[in-house]
Order: sequence, then C-alpha cells, then structure tokens
Amino acid sequence: MKKACLFLFTVVVSLVSGAQQKNPLPNKQQLAWHDMEYYWFIHFGPNTFTDKEWGHGDETEDIFNPTALDCRQWARIAKQAGAKGIIITAKHHDGFCLWPSKYSTHTVRESKWKNGKGDVVGDLMKACKEYGLKFGVYLSPWDRNHPKYGTADYNNVYVNTMTELITRYGPFFEFWWDGANGEGPNGKKQVYDFKRFEKVMRKLAPNTVVFSDIGPDIRWVGNESGFAGTTNWNYLDTAGFTRGAGGPSQDTLNQGNINGKNWIPAECDVSIRPGWFYHKEEDDKVKTAEQLFNLYLKSVGRGSTLLLNIPPDRRGLINEIDSAALVDFRKLRETNLSKPLASKTFAVSAQPASLNYTLKLGKTSSVNCVILKEAIQLGQNVKSFTVKLMKNNELVKEVTATTIGHKRILTFPAVEADAIEVAITDSKAKPVISELQAYLIDEGLVEK
Repeated sequence: MKKACLFLFTVVVSLVSGAQQKNPLPNKQQLAWHDMEYYWFIHFGPNTFTDKEWGHGDETEDIFNPTALDCRQWARIAKQAGAKGIIITAKHHDGFCLWPSKYSTHTVRESKWKNGKGDVVGDLMKACKEYGLKFGVYLSPWDRNHPKYGTADYNNVYVNTMTELITRYGPFFEFWWDGANGEGPNGKKQVYDFKRFEKVMRKLAPNTVVFSDIGPDIRWVGNESGFAGTTNWNYLDTAGFTRGAGGPSQDTLNQGNINGKNWIPAECDVSIRPGWFYHKEEDDKVKTAEQLFNLYLKSVGRGSTLLLNIPPDRRGLINEIDSAALVDFRKLRETNLSKPLASKTFAVSAQPASLNYTLKLGKTSSVNCVILKEAIQLGQNVKSFTVKLMKNNELVKEVTATTIGHKRILTFPAVEADAIEVAITDSKAKPVISELQAYLIDEGLVEK
C-alpha cells in the first residue's frame, strides 16, 4: 500500500512538474527565505550620530561612540517581536565599517568606542546565535571614503571585504547589495564588477540568498513603503538590465513578470520610522502596531516578505518607543492570525480536478479574512481566483484577486458564512494550492 501511494505521489508530482517545466522554480535557499516572512533591517553607523541619512564619508571615526551598545538587546527584542532574523548595515555609503576590517582605515577600530576594540558585526552575530535568529549583512558597494573607490582596484577591495565578512561572520541567510552608485573621495564613480562579486558569493556562500534590484536570488520591490503589488509574480526578466539606475521599472519590480525567466521574488523593505537611521525628532513618528499590521498584509499577505528596519538610537539600543510598537505588532498577529475558524491543507496528490477548493467552517461564523497558499516549490501559476463565502449553499459575498504565491491574505468587511469556496479562474499551468484558512480579525485591521 505504501509503495502504491508513493508511486501515485511521484506520478502526480511528475505530471505537475512536467506541465510547468518551462517555468523557473525556487531553490531550497529561496524556499527557506520565503518561509521567514518577517525579519529586521538595522541601519546603524555614523549617520546615527550626525542625523544624516547618507553620510559623506568624511565624518571622523570618533563620531561613532554609542554609550550603551547592546546587540543582545536588539536580538532579544527581535525575538519578542516575532522576527526571524536580522540584517545589519555592516558598511553603508559613507564607507564606515562596523567591524575592524583590514581593508579599510575607516572602521570601529579607529573610533573611541571600546577604545577601538569593538566589533558590532561580531557582537550581533553572537547575539543572533544566542536567540535563534538568522543573520545577514548589507555591504554597500558605494564607498564615499575609500581612497581606491573609482578605480579598477576598488573591485578587489570590495571582493576582499565580502570575503572577510563571509569567512569571519558567516553563514549569512541573506547578503544585501545596494544599487546606489555615486562619487567617491576622488570625485569618480565606480564601475562595479557584479559578475565577479556574484561568482565569489556563489563560491564562498552558496547557501546565502543575494538581494539587489535584479537578484540573483531576491529583488527590490520597487518602493521603500513596504508593499508588494496586488499582483505579485515571483518571476523576473533580468536580461538587459543592471543594478541601480539601469534596473527594471519600479512597476515591474513591484509586480514581477508573469512569464519571467528567473525565480527572483520581491522583498519589501520599509522603516518603522520616516528615516532609515535613528533621529530623535522622529520619536513621535514611529509606526503603530496597527500600521505595521497593515504593512504585513501588503507584503507577506501578497506573497512577499517584510524586511522591517529598526534603527538603534545613539545609546546603541532599540528605543523604547519602537520596542513597544513591535511587541504590540506581534500581539496583533498572534491574536488575529494564530487561531483560524477553519483550516484545510491540500496534498499535491489530492488536488481537485475542477480547480475548486472548499473549506467547511462547521457552523455559521463571522468571517473577514481568508488566507491561501500555493505550493510554490512547483512554481507559481495562479493568475486569478475567486473566493465565494457561502451560507446555506447561497452566495453571501464574492472576492476576486490575482496572484497567490507563497501566501495571500485577503481581508474584507465581515459576513456570516458557513463555507468558503475558492475557484481558480485562470492559471499559467495546473495550479497546486497547499492551504486554505478562514479567520475573523479585528474589523479595524481589515485592509483599506
């Protein structure tokens, strides 16, 4: 019997895979990244102390002098907030390195902090391990301080700093390449050798997903507001495009390409504050838990991930205002999205032939949220679908949408229903839905 079931499963997977063999598929690292859903960005450096967003690279190293830096506090709050990992700006555009790099003289080693013996990247790496968080780094190719920036030799410098970070502090779950490219201290711009950078990354860190405007593994979502397109394909065409100014249009990045030749899903980056670095005058502008929940619906709820920036203050601590909002954000997710009214999983080998999925609620209940998941290990295929909320076999409400992907969260004004029917109305190939859930969330949290 077991052999027969295994044979049937293999046949079904083969048929489904064969039907969509022309579509790119995610690798295991990308699948693990999709499952993270929500993690942190941390922007920290000289800008924290100068109130700039983009430093000029001529800031004195001594300006970096946090009075109570505690990476364990960052990791502890991230864990309490339900984040799965942290990505830190190991080097921003100003060129200041948060670790004592031997390829720069503009680092924590030259600062007053800990008498030059400090290492923020190392401290955070240890803290993430302690609290069970994944660790990633942002390493700006643009460097407004390094004397070799704007010369061919700077590409060697960048490769060396990448190698240093990977070998000393890895493994990383994600490596961030910013597309910004401006002038360095000599007034020249750099011609980045991204093909070489990528080759080195693949050799030294094959299990690390790499972010940039065009991947190779994940893409920018086209805005810094934290939302993916209501139509959001994990596919992207990159031929003819370059990182930075030469990338695809922001609309394309936001929605992807329906027939794109690469699996490069979108990541939604957004800050909990107006700026990316901490500024005291923004203490009263921290996003509320409700606003963060809305961002969650528009990022994770549209098949993307949420990379939420939490900038430490000049003490080197996550500010109390930010911390309170983050903990309340987790409470909202747990209160509203942890106990479904009903839930059903669909095995790959048991997909309905009619492409109609039914979820019985057991009794008439108020419903205002439906969550669907596509088995993206087999590709992304749903182009459009309809959710019908039924009561006593009669239609109460109908909601239409386009893509599903890793997760699609639909919210709407509450209605009374006893069953939910989902019909796939258009698809690239045979769709494979893995899960369907119904919830009643706080009406104030329904996406506007």
